Amino acid sequence: MIIVYSLGGSILAGQDPESLRGYGKVLLEIAKEHQVYVVVGGGRIAREYIEKARALGASEAFCDSIGIEATRLNALLLVAALEGKAPLEIPCSYQKALLAARLHRLVVMGGLYPGQTTDAVSAMLAEYASADRLIIATSVDGVYTSDPETDPSAKRIERMTPAELVLITNRTELKAGSRSPVDPLAAKIIERSVIPTAIVLGKEIANLKKAISSSHTGTEIGI
Repeated sequence: MIIVYSLGGSILAGQDPESLRGYGKVLLEIAKEHQVYVVVGGGRIAREYIEKARALGASEAFCDSIGIEATRLNALLLVAALEGKAPLEIPCSYQKALLAARLHRLVVMGGLYPGQTTDAVSAMLAEYASADRLIIATSVDGVYTSDPETDPSAKRIERMTPAELVLITNRTELKAGSRSPVDPLAAKIIERSVIPTAIVLGKEIANLKKAISSSHTGTEIGI
């Protein structure tokens, strides 16, 4: 199988070296049987720098560029935990990621272009790579009917169609540093590609494996 992971930067941020090795170990185990791509998000460090740049009057495009650099920094941190089994150079295009996969079972990258979150990059990469599965490992355990941080009545959705995902994510404000399980662009790419997708709680390392066989407790997206 070809598997693309979107690994939220908030999952890696603040982890001690041993915890990072834990993520690396699981990904290396998965890569023994599958071709694996991991797109790493910017997380807290990206949001912090974006907020400061925005306060200084920077444009949203410039803020996006700052976020992209943060994702690549986080990607390098994950590469350090992969025991030399992933390319040391972070791919800066989809084509370079696919070329790197010819020599490596595990390829790590960050963001690419202003206006695209790493979720969107992951979905697009899954299209390019003809992936069998897209797994979005984030800071929440799935898609909810509303924001669970502000609405105590929000309920997690166990299974939904790509079209339903698009409807929910269309309520998300698209700007640099936005927080959402999946952004609108990523949802639309998932819808057009019909890529089987899982959204799981990334802080539970076991979910990286469980999501491959749909045995997770997050949200499953498919027809």
